[in-house]
Amino acid sequence: MSSSATPDPRVIGPSARLRAWVKRSWAGNSILPSLQPIFVQSWLYVMGVLTLCTFGLLILSGVILAVKGAFWWHYSSLGRFVNSTHFWSVILFFLFMSVHLFHGFWMGAWRGGQRWFTWVTGAALFMICIVTAFFGYNLQTNFGSQWIGTQGKDAVNSTGLGGIANILDAGQMYSMHVILLPLLVAAIVVIHVLWVRKDGVVPPYARRAEELRDAVRNRDGAGANDSGRA
Repeated sequence: MSSSATPDPRVIGPSARLRAWVKRSWAGNSILPSLQPIFVQSWLYVMGVLTLCTFGLLILSGVILAVKGAFWWHYSSLGRFVNSTHFWSVILFFLFMSVHLFHGFWMGAWRGGQRWFTWVTGAALFMICIVTAFFGYNLQTNFGSQWIGTQGKDAVNSTGLGGIANILDAGQMYSMHVILLPLLVAAIVVIHVLWVRKDGVVPPYARRAEELRDAVRNRDGAGANDSGRA
């Protein structure tokens, strides 16, 4: 007479593997660390945070503009102020992001572990944001946006993609700039930040591997002590 088979504890399913990987990658205080390496005191390492801050301002001002509409930002003093805030947020966003990107390039931000993935997501964000900004410029509904939209339409048609993205279609540009691309950018930003927390900030070239291992051990030990005291 056969009895019901008990599950083998050695068999690990995909959900258990995923849970174990998440625990290994973001264990302890890696998400919000209390200690950082000494070399991140440089202002160049702040460019990523400034990019995030201007991105938040972009989202806030963009939502207000999307709700109020073009008539409001053309003929209302408050609308023109919010529109200008959105415009200058774009300028600062690309300024900080460009400095952050080129700083990561010259620092070799892809070195060590899985940092190549962090670098790839950052470079992809830069390209996607350029397209998003171009679509948004077409929504300004002024002479400048009409001119650049016409030129952009000819450029897109020359690549054979005119049937997919009609630059002069305000409805399509609205959906791409306000809904689809911002959601894509926000999702990649979250992944990018999580991977920075997972693998840590890339050290300068001049630091030796032994010093880096000691710094990581000291950081993890301090984090464990903080958790124990809490």
